[in-house]
Formats: sequence, C-alpha cells, structure tokens
Amino acid sequence: MSDIDTANTDINPNTDTDTDADIKDTNESLSASDVGSSDAPPIAEKPYKIIFEANKCFGAGRCAEVADNWEMDITSGLANPKSFFIGENELDENIRAAEVCPAKKEAGVIHVVDRRTDEEIAPDPHGDGTLSVDW
Repeated sequence: MSDIDTANTDINPNTDTDTDADIKDTNESLSASDVGSSDAPPIAEKPYKIIFEANKCFGAGRCAEVADNWEMDITSGLANPKSFFIGENELDENIRAAEVCPAKKEAGVIHVVDRRTDEEIAPDPHGDGTLSVDW
C-alpha cells in the first residue's frame, strides 16, 4: 500500500511530482480540507475525519489499545484506522488515540479534524486548530 493510500491523502510527501492538491505557495499552511476528502461521506453523516501521517508511525500500538477504530497491521507492524471519516459516537475514542500517540516526540501522527470548521481537534499542539502535519 502506498503512502497516499495509507494516509488517505491527495498529497504524497515522498515524491517530487506536483498534484492539483499540492499547495501553490510553500509558505501557506496546509488546510485539513486540502487532504483526502474526494471519497468523503456527507459531513452531516460523518462530521470528523482522521488525517494519519502513516510515514511517521513507528507501531507503538497505543492508538489500538484505546480506540476500536485503530488496529495494528500484522504485516507492517504499523497502525491503521478502520475508517478515516467518523461520527459523533466515535469522536472521543479517536481523540484519545491522537492524544496517546507517542510519535513525533509526543506530538502524534493521528489528527482528528472537524470537517465543518476545518480545524484540528486533536492533538492540536499549536492550540489554534491549525493542522499539525509535517509534510
């Protein structure tokens, strides 16, 4: 599975090839709506999405311990979400998964985003709702 498939994004940080979803100005911050929404269910049905930096996951498995939406892949040894789009009833467990992720020096590689406001809910290390990915 490629980084694009695993991360459910339209941007592949491991290539030099530009796509339509690439940011035109590298000084611009990446918006959550710029990433992986082409196959999204209606916002009313699943108002939150997971943005997963799979290339930075090292397989600690803490996400899978606290959230049913996360499982460990026995082949790769890394975590995978069962769904990238979640409803209100799945929100708390996915926020917890994002908070316990030890990758990126405790900043985590699981990002829970409110699709209605385009703001990162967790882990939100900047405290301002901006997407905290390292792409």
